[in-house]
Amino acid sequence: MAEHNELGKTGEEIAAEFLRSNGYTILDKCWRSGYLELDIIAVHQDMLVIVEVKTRRNIFHGHPDDTISRKKLNQLYEAADRYIENKKMTLEVRYDLITIFYYGQEWVVEHIPDAFYPFMS
Repeated sequence: MAEHNELGKTGEEIAAEFLRSNGYTILDKCWRSGYLELDIIAVHQDMLVIVEVKTRRNIFHGHPDDTISRKKLNQLYEAADRYIENKKMTLEVRYDLITIFYYGQEWVVEHIPDAFYPFMS
């Protein structure tokens, strides 16, 4: 596996553990439907939480939340719609972002609830 893929996978595991430790129940990770993917799907306080995870070693290519394009947001919303339909979910939905930076030996996690809204795209 390519190094950047391994970094992303590690970041998603760290994000899932962070969410669990803050009272979230993880329903799925790396859920796919065709070309669409959701990093983490969780439930917290009777709300379905769709979490996009961005992991970086540095900000050379910009801060992770600046790297999410309109196309990526549209794919995120489409994937969430498919997940909700597939699983017959009836909970209110929230879209969060978790950014993770790896600084040598330290992982820094930042959680941004309500980071995206479907009307943003």
